[in-house]
Amino acid sequence: MYIDLFSGCGGLALGLHKAGWQGLFAIEKSKDAFSTIKHNLLNENSNFLWPEWLPKKNHDINNIIEEYEENLKSLRGKISLVAGGPPCQGFSMAGRRKEKDERNELIDSYVKFIELVQPKVLFFENVKGFTIGFKKGNKRGQAYSNYVLKKLKKLGYNVHGEIVDFSEYGVPQKRQRYILVGIKDGEANSFFESIKENRANFFKSKKLNDNTSLSEAISDLLKSNGTKESPDTKNFQAGVYNSSLSSYQRLMREGKYLKNKIADSHRFANHKNETIEKFDYILKNARANKNIPDSIKEKYNLKKRTIVPLCKESPTPTLTTLPDDYIHYCEPRILTVREYARIQSFPDSYEFKGGYTTGGERRKIDVPRYTQIGNAIPPLFAEQAGIILKRMA
Repeated sequence: MYIDLFSGCGGLALGLHKAGWQGLFAIEKSKDAFSTIKHNLLNENSNFLWPEWLPKKNHDINNIIEEYEENLKSLRGKISLVAGGPPCQGFSMAGRRKEKDERNELIDSYVKFIELVQPKVLFFENVKGFTIGFKKGNKRGQAYSNYVLKKLKKLGYNVHGEIVDFSEYGVPQKRQRYILVGIKDGEANSFFESIKENRANFFKSKKLNDNTSLSEAISDLLKSNGTKESPDTKNFQAGVYNSSLSSYQRLMREGKYLKNKIADSHRFANHKNETIEKFDYILKNARANKNIPDSIKEKYNLKKRTIVPLCKESPTPTLTTLPDDYIHYCEPRILTVREYARIQSFPDSYEFKGGYTTGGERRKIDVPRYTQIGNAIPPLFAEQAGIILKRMA
């Protein structure tokens, strides 16, 4: 039995479920993200038993700790695993890294939750920047990773953390994340040794190669395959499936013959003609998987910090929550939500809820589909982690 903290849209929970774990409940603050996890893992697939004392809706972890402290204490000895890490935006090297970001304080909430429930094993994920201290003048302060390690050791856990590249685990994305594992009785570093050793058998069981390129992930979702009216948005076109062209695509499609059917959340952006021409020029004149040079930015008077044309033959760089950071490898457009999901290894049966994008003041509140996926733990890695965590528990 496990509890999923900061669950987002359910990438970690889906992977753990596929590895044979039974969930008790999931804590997620965002209404949008929780609607996705509820649709896929509560309504459609009872991955969580869900206690009667906890309303089945989105929750802030601090409210849970404050209102249900005794209920959480009553779970001691019953929970094998608490999984999930606090939001990473304040630590991310890709964004505006802020030590004063209030989301960083959720680290203490996480530690308090562990103290109350006292699971046998814990699994924690965060961005690479979590291991780098914030600058104070010419010096760097203590990294939050060291802070968490010390706190968890005080609670009686043997803990170990490493930077992991998810592209080494079949995910078509060079996404590096800090993974921390803690265990009450045992050696936490055994997790990292075991998950590496298990890769070959896992890939064989899924009929996957050990390295998946972008085209192997999404080439059956090209706009050139044809379009139909979007089923969930007026005045937009959505893409249809071609035949599956790789073992990764067959895995994501779960073996179903879907030719000419619309893929969930595969809605194309309505680009202006000048945007299409600009993207076409970038695809022909800029290096793949690299931010476009200043010369192109100046040519089109672009103020945007990051615009990366993607490479067909390799995994993508780390996906952010901003879809216009990337240009499709062979079509002059941004990626769709479904293509984002494929790159993050969500199966096509997993349906996303909420708006596609947001802007302005709503950015502080909304967690649209692109953001949900950009913040997720890839289920394909989570499944491999779940297999090893099950052995440890």
